[in-house]
Amino acid sequence: MSPQTSMTPAYYLWLIPLLPFVGFLINGTLGRKLPRAAVTAVALFFTAIPAGIVAWLWSVMTATNAPEAIHAVSRPWIAISGFQVNFDFTVDHLTLIMLGVVTGVGFLIHLYSAGYMAHEEGYWRFFAYLNLFMFFMSVLVLASSFLLLFVGWEGVGLASYLLIGFYFKKDSASDAGKKAFIVNRIGDFGFLLAMFLLVAHFGNLNFTDIFSTITQHPEWHGGFLTAIALLLVVGATGKSAQIPLYIWLPDAMEGPTPVSALIHAATMVTAGIYMVARCHTLFDRSATALIVVAIIGAATAIVAASIGMVQHDIKRVLAYSTVSQLGYMFLACGVGAYAAGIFHLLTHAFFKALLFLAAGSVIHALSGEQDMRNMGGLRKRIPITFWTMTSGVFAIAGIWPFAGFFSKDEILYQTFISDNPIAKLLWLVGLVTAGMTSFYMFRLWFKTFFGEERFEEAAHDAHSHESHDSHAHGVHESPWVMLLPLVILGILSLVGGWGHVAFGNFLDPVFGSGAVAEVATTASHSLELTLAAVSLIVVAIGFFFAWLFYYKKPGTAAALALKVKPIYSLLENKYWVDEIYGAVIVTPLLMFTRLILGGLVDTGLVNGSGALAGATTRGLSTLTRRVQSGNIRSYAGWLALGAAAILVVMIFGRSLWVH
Repeated sequence: MSPQTSMTPAYYLWLIPLLPFVGFLINGTLGRKLPRAAVTAVALFFTAIPAGIVAWLWSVMTATNAPEAIHAVSRPWIAISGFQVNFDFTVDHLTLIMLGVVTGVGFLIHLYSAGYMAHEEGYWRFFAYLNLFMFFMSVLVLASSFLLLFVGWEGVGLASYLLIGFYFKKDSASDAGKKAFIVNRIGDFGFLLAMFLLVAHFGNLNFTDIFSTITQHPEWHGGFLTAIALLLVVGATGKSAQIPLYIWLPDAMEGPTPVSALIHAATMVTAGIYMVARCHTLFDRSATALIVVAIIGAATAIVAASIGMVQHDIKRVLAYSTVSQLGYMFLACGVGAYAAGIFHLLTHAFFKALLFLAAGSVIHALSGEQDMRNMGGLRKRIPITFWTMTSGVFAIAGIWPFAGFFSKDEILYQTFISDNPIAKLLWLVGLVTAGMTSFYMFRLWFKTFFGEERFEEAAHDAHSHESHDSHAHGVHESPWVMLLPLVILGILSLVGGWGHVAFGNFLDPVFGSGAVAEVATTASHSLELTLAAVSLIVVAIGFFFAWLFYYKKPGTAAALALKVKPIYSLLENKYWVDEIYGAVIVTPLLMFTRLILGGLVDTGLVNGSGALAGATTRGLSTLTRRVQSGNIRSYAGWLALGAAAILVVMIFGRSLWVH
C-alpha cells in the first residue's frame, strides 16, 4: 500500500477521532480555570473540524470512479505468535453514513449544549465528557477489526457512564450511571466470547480477513457461525437496549437532556445495529441467528411502545420510544434488510435527536419541569420549539412525506416479503407498533402544547435536577444557540427520507444485492403501495385516539384507565421487569456475594487466615519467652532437655545411617 501522505484522504482519517480527544484533554485538564466561552470554543472547534472532514469524504467517495473504501493503515498494534491486529481505520459507504450521524448530529448537540448547560456547575467537565464520547464513538465506527471496535465499544460505555451520572450528587443519577455500566458489561461479556471464538476459528480479528474467508467457503452455514453470531447479538442487545438488556436506557434519562439526544438517540445506542450490519456476511450464514434478531427486535418494539403509552415524564416517553425504534432496526437486520435498518438509523438520528432537544427546550422554558401533566398550552409561548418538535412528531409517527414514513415503511415492506418463516407475524407486530407510536407521540404533542396551561402552579415546584433560570423572566422561547440545531434537525426530519431509493443504491457496495433485493424485485409495486396505505391508516387510528383522549375529551383517558386498571398498572409499572430482575438476579447475587464472598471468603478465609497467623505467632513467641525467663533452674532444665534431644538424634540417627 502506498504511503499515506498529507494529500491522501487516508491521512485525514486519523484526525476524525484525534481532534475530539484533544478537546477532551484541553477541557479536562485546563477547563476548570478557563472561562466558559473558551471551554465552549474548544469543544465546538474540535467537533466542527471532524464534521467538515466527513463532509469532504462524502464528496470524495461519491465522485466518479471513487474508491469503495479508504484505508488508513498503521504499524502492527498487537503481534503475538502469528496473531496480528493493526490499529487501522477504514471508511466505506456504511462507515460514511455512521460518521455523518456521529459528527454532524454530534456537533449540533454540542452547539445546543452551549445554551442548555450555560448555568450548570461543571460546565467544563460536561464538554470534556462529550468530546471524549465523540472520540470513542469515532474509533468504534472507523475500526477495521473487532478488537479496535471493542475499544470504542467500551469507551462509549465509559463516556456514557460519566455523562449519565453527571449530576453525581443526586443518588438517582449516580445509580442510573452504574446501572447502565453494569448492564452493558453483561452484553460485553458476550462480545468478548465471540471474539475468542473468532480467533479460534479464523486466527485473527480483522473484518476483511474474516468476511473474505467466510465468502470463500459457501458450504459454511450454522454451527460455529451461529454461536459467534448469537454471542454478538448478546453484545448488541446491551448496547442497543434490546430485550432482555433494555432496562438501562430509560433510567439513563437522569443525565442532562443533550446527553439523551447524543448518546441515547443518535449515536451510542445504534452501535449494536451498526455492528450487526457490519457483520452481515456472518449473520447471513445463520438462519437461526437472523430469526433470533428479528424476534428480539419485534418484541422489543411492541413492548417498549406499550410502556411509552402511559408514561408522564416527557423524556421517559422519548426513552421508551428510542427502545422501540431500535427494535425496528433490529427487525430489519433480522430479515436481512440491512440497508433498510441503516436507513431508519439515519432518519431516527434526525427526528429523535430533534425530539430530545425540543423536549429540553420545553424543560428549559418551564425551569426544569418534565411532567407532561404540568404542561399544556405551550404552542403560543414557545412557537419555534412547537413547530420544530411537530416535525419530529410527524416524522416518528410515520406520516408522509416526513422522513420516518419512508424508513419505517421500508422495514415493514421488507419484513412482509422476506422469506422468514414468521414474516407475516413480524410484520403485524411492526404494524401494531406503528399505531402505538402514533398514539403516544401525539399524546405527548397534545399534552405538551395544547389544552389549558397547567404549568403556572407547578412552575416554582419543579422536581427536575436540571436547573435553569428561565422563570426569572417567565416562560419564554429558548435562545437561538439552542433553536438553530432544532431548525436544522426539523428540516432534516422532513426531507431526510426523500432519497430512499438512492440511499439503498449507495449501500450496494457494502451489502450487495443479496437475497432481500432478489425477493424485492419479484414483489409488485402495488403491494408496496398497499402496505404503505395500511400503515398510514393504522397511524391515523393512533392519531385519532390521541386527539380524542387528550384534546377533544381530556377526561376520557383517565376514565378508561380506571376501567382497565390491571392493564394500566401493568404498563405504568413497566411490566415490573426491574422488580423481577431485582428479585431473581440482583438480590440472590447480593446474598451470594455477602454470604460466600463476604462471609466465607472475606471473613472466614482472609480474616481467618490473618487471625490464625497472628495466633501462631503469639504461641511461638510465648514459647520463646520461656526460654529467656531469667530463671537459672529453667535454663538448666532447657539445657538438659536439649542435651537429651541431641543424644536421641545421634543414637537413632546413627542406626538409620547404618541400615
